Amino acid sequence: MKIRQIRNATLKIEFAGKNFLVDPWLIGGQKFGRFIDIPGQPFHTPDPVREQIPMPIYDLPCPVEEILRGVDFYIVTHLHPDHVDMTFDGVIGAPLDKNIPLFVQNSEDAAALKNSGFKSVDVLEENFLGKIKLTKTPARHGTIAPLGEACGIIFQAPDEKILYLAGDTVWFGGVEDSLKKFSPAVVVVNACAAELIGNGRLIMNDEDIECVAKTLPSAKIIVSHMDNVPHATITRHEMRGHLACRGVENYFMPADGETLEF
Repeated sequence: MKIRQIRNATLKIEFAGKNFLVDPWLIGGQKFGRFIDIPGQPFHTPDPVREQIPMPIYDLPCPVEEILRGVDFYIVTHLHPDHVDMTFDGVIGAPLDKNIPLFVQNSEDAAALKNSGFKSVDVLEENFLGKIKLTKTPARHGTIAPLGEACGIIFQAPDEKILYLAGDTVWFGGVEDSLKKFSPAVVVVNACAAELIGNGRLIMNDEDIECVAKTLPSAKIIVSHMDNVPHATITRHEMRGHLACRGVENYFMPADGETLEF
């Protein structure tokens, strides 16, 4: 398998001969706007200065056309505006080819994407794409109150190592159970420790990554969803130091645009 870190949680994955684009947030750098620009201002960060920072913080590492080239399937783990392009009037996934099959976590997300013109939208449960099997896994998107539903995904194929995308989740029993049940060789964690008032920490931090590493020491961990949203509380630079202090070594933290092969 090849996993290319595009930006934030956006990944381009080559797995068993097929190309998947996961959580395709393709808007230009600083083009979505700030938290205070969202109608009704429903989200607030513990540090109010961060609400003034436009996102995504950095631009894409390559042209959109290059990212979209050769994609066989899209996966949108959940409908948040740092995981797929969204406009305030409800249009989702504007840059994407609406004829390419797309997988989502539930029927509500499927309906929203069909309303945005996607022709083939399937709900993740256990889905077979020829020899590839996708399995939806649970996620908890908040330590206090989840910020809506989210999910993870297991990728399996006869000639590939097992891949687990944990998705937007903190460490909890569902992640532990998925690690023990599937024993993935590669685990992708979203881990900038993004935080909102009322929801708490939304995704993993260094302590959570340590839990992953201790639960499945054989797994190679990819640290994703870094350095592009203003409500993040840990940078790539800081994460390296935190993980060193915890003795976690079996991880990769790719730069935007970098490709890893397993």
